[in-house]
Amino acid sequence: MNVQGARAVAYEVLRAVSGDEAYANLLLPHAITRQKLDAKDAGLATELTYGTLRRRGTYDAIIASAADRTVDRIDPAVLDALRLGVHQLLSTRVASHAAVNESVELARRHGGGRGAAGFANAVLRRVSRDNPGQWMQTISAAARSDDERLGLTTSHPVWIVRALRRALTAEGRADELDGLLEADNVAPRVAMIALPGLAEVPDDATPTRYAPTAFTTRGGDPEGLIRSSGGTIRVQDEGSQLAALALSRALPVREGERWLDLCAGPGGKTALLAAEALAHGATLDANEIAPARAGLVRQAVASVPLDVEVSEEDGRERAARMPGEYDRVLVDAPCTGIGALRRRPEARWRKTPADVPDLTALQQELVLAAFEALKPGGVVAYVTCSPHLAETSGVLAEVKRALGDAVEELDARAVVREIAEAEIDLPDQADGSLRAQLWPHRHGTDAMSIALLRKR
Repeated sequence: MNVQGARAVAYEVLRAVSGDEAYANLLLPHAITRQKLDAKDAGLATELTYGTLRRRGTYDAIIASAADRTVDRIDPAVLDALRLGVHQLLSTRVASHAAVNESVELARRHGGGRGAAGFANAVLRRVSRDNPGQWMQTISAAARSDDERLGLTTSHPVWIVRALRRALTAEGRADELDGLLEADNVAPRVAMIALPGLAEVPDDATPTRYAPTAFTTRGGDPEGLIRSSGGTIRVQDEGSQLAALALSRALPVREGERWLDLCAGPGGKTALLAAEALAHGATLDANEIAPARAGLVRQAVASVPLDVEVSEEDGRERAARMPGEYDRVLVDAPCTGIGALRRRPEARWRKTPADVPDLTALQQELVLAAFEALKPGGVVAYVTCSPHLAETSGVLAEVKRALGDAVEELDARAVVREIAEAEIDLPDQADGSLRAQLWPHRHGTDAMSIALLRKR
């Protein structure tokens, strides 16, 4: 295997994520292609990248202990080399001497020469002297609280640990927290979608448990299958599929309905809605404020023979200029993303509790604007890839308070149960809302929250 090439790709992505706030899932495929890695080497590069990102909090605590200094006092380029080295030493079968030597070379080349190399060598050799269990004991002993200990050993910021515990407690399932934190650190299975009416699940594929459109393959690179289908088969989390289907199948579709995907990027749910609209004689518009993401939406819907207009506006303004025009609106709102940490592990290090108030204010404004764009009897699906109660139950309560008797909450749990191919565990929420909450550890999906609001 081209281990050195795989390390170079992983390090490049780690540096971009740390220094430029890049997204690993977008950058990694391009880096793999540029380095001309074969499938096996690409798999190693992917594991090194995502494994290091998922466990970064744990590795930082170990590095701080081994270096006898906090990580904010370590040159960022050297720190990323150390993180990559620690991951190889403690979580892979890579030979220790190779993990140390190659990481030291990365530190030398990118972090300032011989001094950086000597420092990295000393830290990694100190790390290599203890096994993973011993390091867990070391960082646990340094924790100042039970939540900090849990956060350090599972590589979650404390505020996320607490937010996830509160969300599970709202379902009477606080005892599932350890399982959820563990699931966040496991690479998710690759779920795929066959767009309804346009593609069939391949004969050799395995249908997933819930979404009738979803399946998994036996492994390998799915790009060949995607290309041969012309884009009517693609990768998409099963939870995202259920969220889009919850809107399209919440009520029977009348021919001639108009639908809107208000925050459409990158377009996975848009494509599914487009296929559903095509099958039922409805039309679909889409909107995405970021031009690059709007381009991804256009690519996503290109395989569906339906004319989908994609606008590039603030969603609040887009909805406001079309009052009473739509029968169904999807608000897949910007959120903390803490429900998708398996697939976007860097999200746990990007957001802080200080981000939540601005996000919830935006979410409320988007839902209220979408509601105004509805015809009487129309439905808004409010979806987040976050289970944070402020972003789910809190936003929902504020929206219902603002709309009063004009709004009726539909039973999203009943809708999802009707869609699902197998029995699906969706407990009641403590606040009495009827939203459906999906979970990685329970359902094998992202932690999607789905609420349905009907205009009276």
